[in-house]
Amino acid sequence: MTTTYLTNPQFIAYGDLLFKRRNAIFPIFMVALLLAFEPNPNPQLPWIGLAITIAGQLLRMAVIGFAYIKRGGLNKKVYADTLVTTGFFSMCRNPLYVGNVMILGGLLIMHGNPAVLLIGSAFFLSAYWAIIATEENFLRNKFGEEYSYYCSKVPRWWIRFERLPSVLSGMKFNWRKVIYKDYSTIFSWGLQAIAMLAYREYVQTHHASMQWLIYALVLGVFTLFIRLVKKRYPL
Repeated sequence: MTTTYLTNPQFIAYGDLLFKRRNAIFPIFMVALLLAFEPNPNPQLPWIGLAITIAGQLLRMAVIGFAYIKRGGLNKKVYADTLVTTGFFSMCRNPLYVGNVMILGGLLIMHGNPAVLLIGSAFFLSAYWAIIATEENFLRNKFGEEYSYYCSKVPRWWIRFERLPSVLSGMKFNWRKVIYKDYSTIFSWGLQAIAMLAYREYVQTHHASMQWLIYALVLGVFTLFIRLVKKRYPL
């Protein structure tokens, strides 16, 4: 992708559409893609993919726990009341999206079919490029030179880990904030991972054990519990 793509009105409009509907479009696309092809029988792939997915979730938790950016926009539109440049956002302009790509990439690897890896990677990478183009267009128009200066110092995708010691110096990690803000993300990819493992077992043995249903129910109960606690004891 070049800067031309990131400033193209049609590409930005596409990103705006995805920004508004991603919570529905992404899971539907993922499930349809994974069911369209048989998974790779290599028994190592689920563990490799799960490790990458968990690493992506840990990155998201670190970003949210040390410095939180207002996600989800306002009224399903890109929005920011301030330009966040602290915490992990001083190391990378889109650390949450890097975590998202790792989570999705891990799920694709858990499946392992080459067609799934190719199609899924092309769709999700282009989708996040488009969303980033939409957000950058908004931030550039709202914050002007301040945002341009920030872009000149902080990479779009690459995380500059050499800055980590100074970023974490004097900061505290807020577990409650992490759980409150990201429990829905954990539920989404966790349910997809459980379904993927059950599907792999079914394809290979023509039988899926009850353990997968139990895992899904436990995840659902945990998610409901956090949702209720969040409403009763908000941040």
